[in-house]
Parts: sequence; structure tokens; C-alpha cells
Amino acid sequence: MSAFDLQGKKGLVLGLANDRSIAWGCARQAQAMGAEVVASCLNDKARPYVEPLTQPLGIDLQTCNIETPEDLEKLVAYAVAKLGRLDFVIHSIAWAPLADLHGRVVDSSSTGFARAMEVSCHSFATLAQLCAPHMTQGGSMVTMSYLGADQAVPHYGLMGPVKAALESLVRYMAQELGPQGVRVHAVSPGPILTRAASGIEAFDALMQSNVAKAPLGRLVTLDEIANLSTFLCTDAASGMTGQTIYVDAGSHAVN
Repeated sequence: MSAFDLQGKKGLVLGLANDRSIAWGCARQAQAMGAEVVASCLNDKARPYVEPLTQPLGIDLQTCNIETPEDLEKLVAYAVAKLGRLDFVIHSIAWAPLADLHGRVVDSSSTGFARAMEVSCHSFATLAQLCAPHMTQGGSMVTMSYLGADQAVPHYGLMGPVKAALESLVRYMAQELGPQGVRVHAVSPGPILTRAASGIEAFDALMQSNVAKAPLGRLVTLDEIANLSTFLCTDAASGMTGQTIYVDAGSHAVN
């Protein structure tokens, strides 16, 4: 065994949508590194897009709408019953109503803002509350952020403040869960064409802008995001917690 693999680890990955989703990249990589994985997609409508990916690899796929508390409770209970414990949890879920996402933040509805915050931020806290008691040997919790949490990115709108809250949540969760050996991180990828990203206005222009300014002169890949996310779940990352870590070809570092 190596500190850089996941042999013998048990994990839960939420947010699979299709072959471009970050959650899928993470689930696939975790399984390749030796982990036993339970994964989730939103509902039965999403299943036909995801099951052909997970089934050949033997990844157990369940459905979970995190806006339904019972769904999340059932998912965690199922994963614990199947796996026996949890060593890592990867949360890759973000959503906002299009009417609020495409408008100005100052014009956003309180209802839309609250739903975006619940789905994209507070669900990570709820997930931690459910999973932490079953992380008896410590472990890692990872969520996904974006540069718009730290900078005002054109067209990112409502999700900027939501992701900022998520990054703050990561720090508080790291402080609270650290005594039981649970580490918490946010991974902040560069723009990548996922289903969630497709709802952002002028996303093609955002990707082109990142290519132009990134020191590596390109976009980050799904595999690179998955590599970082799963590394944070290995014992090699045992001294790290409470961080937002960029994987964006360096674009966050330059104006």
C-alpha cells in the first residue's frame, strides 16, 4: 500500500450527471486508486446518462435529491450499510435558478438566493453532519468551489457569494471536525464545460479568457480535477485541512 493510493478506502461521491461531470471524474479516479465507491445522481431521469458509466466499473449508483432531507439521509445510510464506514466524501453539487443566476446579484430573489445557498453550500454541512459519525478512522471531505468566490467574475453572479460562503464553511468544518481526524477542503477548478456550468451566461467567453491568461495557456482537464480531489482523500494529504486549492492552469494567480 502507498500513501498516495486509496486501497481499502470507502467513499461516497455525490453529483454525477454525465461523462463531463466533476463527480464522475472523481468517482472513476477513486475507484481506479483502489477505493470502494458509492455514487449518486439526482434522480431517475439522470440515471440513463450516468449508469452506463458506473455500471461497467462496478460503482454502486444511487439517486439523491439533496433538497429532500430524507433522500440524503437514505443515501448516507445506504452507503454506510454497504461499505461499513466512510473514509472520504466528495460533494460536487451546485445549482441556482436561472432567473436569478442570469440577473444582477442585487436583483436576485430571496427565494432563489436561499435555494442556491441550500443546494450549493449548506448541503455540504448537512452531508458532514450525517457522515462524520461514520468516519471512525478519520478521513476527508471535499467540495467544489470556483474563483468567483474570491473575485467578481463577469456573469458568475449569484453563485459568487454562494461559493464564498462555501469556502468559509470549509474552514469552519475543518476546525470543528479536525479533532476526530476529519479533514475538509474545497477544490477550485478552472472553468470546465459541465452541466452546471452550461447555465452560466457567456461561458464560452469565460473559458477563452481563462486560456488567454492562464500561465499554462490552456484549460484544466476533468482528470486533473479528479487527480487533485482524490489526492486530498489519500493518506498523503494527512497534514492538510481547511484549504481552498486551485486546479486551474494557474489562472487564479494572474490578473
